[in-house]
Amino acid sequence: MSGAEFVFWALLGCLFWSKKLQRRFPAMNAYLLLRVAAMPMLLLLLFGQAQHWLNDYCFLLYFLAYWGVYIASAVLLFFVAMEVFRSALSAFSGLLSFGSVIFRWAAVVSVIVSFASVSYAHKGILVIPDLAVGLMRSVSVLELCLLAFLCLSMNALRLSVRDLAFGIALGFGMLSANDFVISSLVAKSASLTSPLQIVNEALTLLSLAVWGAFFALPEPVRKPVVLPANSTIYRWNEIASALGHTGTQVAVVQPASSFFLTDVEKVVDKVLRRNLHESESKS
Repeated sequence: MSGAEFVFWALLGCLFWSKKLQRRFPAMNAYLLLRVAAMPMLLLLLFGQAQHWLNDYCFLLYFLAYWGVYIASAVLLFFVAMEVFRSALSAFSGLLSFGSVIFRWAAVVSVIVSFASVSYAHKGILVIPDLAVGLMRSVSVLELCLLAFLCLSMNALRLSVRDLAFGIALGFGMLSANDFVISSLVAKSASLTSPLQIVNEALTLLSLAVWGAFFALPEPVRKPVVLPANSTIYRWNEIASALGHTGTQVAVVQPASSFFLTDVEKVVDKVLRRNLHESESKS
């Protein structure tokens, strides 16, 4: 099954690069390159560990390589989530700029909370897995929240189910849910051939198959979003644009003073008309 997973990753990379999607999703391109390049090395070191190659130094090399790739994947996944978020909200510049700020702060807070909740009982090199798992969990939560956001706002954003941004978010959401469920059930000392590990690998292959379907099928062309002026998302986009706007153009002194002068002129005209009416009545 691990060999089949490598074949799936390689096929996904070929589909991704043949359609030149690396220009649209550069972080996803880097993630695919990392997985395709790292899996043969990890499988070779894992086999060498079982065969006691290099005086059993394969265990240390596998340990460092596995967790190094794990941490690099977690970092790249954050940028992939940002790319999916930007692609989904590309038609709404105000919500995109304002939401990107909230997205970054949510990522920072989740990473801080994850690192603060990690137990530092292990010393030396053994603390690496705890830090890596904490970082990956924080990114997985962001991926699940992103998938939930796209599912709830798909109609408002005029986003198609076959859109590639939704497909990438769906695949990562399935992988994250799989990791959360399996990690809560499997023991730390479980064998790689335990039933839960086989279920984990099967669900991983299913997620890769979903990605393969989205990469292989033609993506519908996005049409310009036309919204009525009284629509809710249009007002949210305008509010987000106003909140995210910087510079001297946001000063409200001049409009306020002009409104004030307009009111004063109306009052003066009203007084003049009343005085004129009273003078005419007296005459």
